[in-house]
Amino acid sequence: MASIDIRRKHGKTPAEARALVEKTAHSMSTKFGITSHWEGDTLHFHRSGVKGYIEVTKSELIVHAELGFLLGAMKPMIEREIEGQIDKRLT
Repeated sequence: MASIDIRRKHGKTPAEARALVEKTAHSMSTKFGITSHWEGDTLHFHRSGVKGYIEVTKSELIVHAELGFLLGAMKPMIEREIEGQIDKRLT
């Protein structure tokens, strides 16, 4: 199983950071059919072949995803997409 781990510092308020993550999740849902739900400050997401979370802390966004066998081959593309979505919204 391949995994993705991304950390990004942010200077946002907690509400702004959550909104950024929500927009990212919506985009990923539209593009890849990912379902998500919040548990406290952590957005959990999943679909066939992938599961993970985006944790919103006071100063950081922490992304962790576990990719199944088939999606593991696409890890670089998926990782770039997540990074691009988050980086675009942090600027």
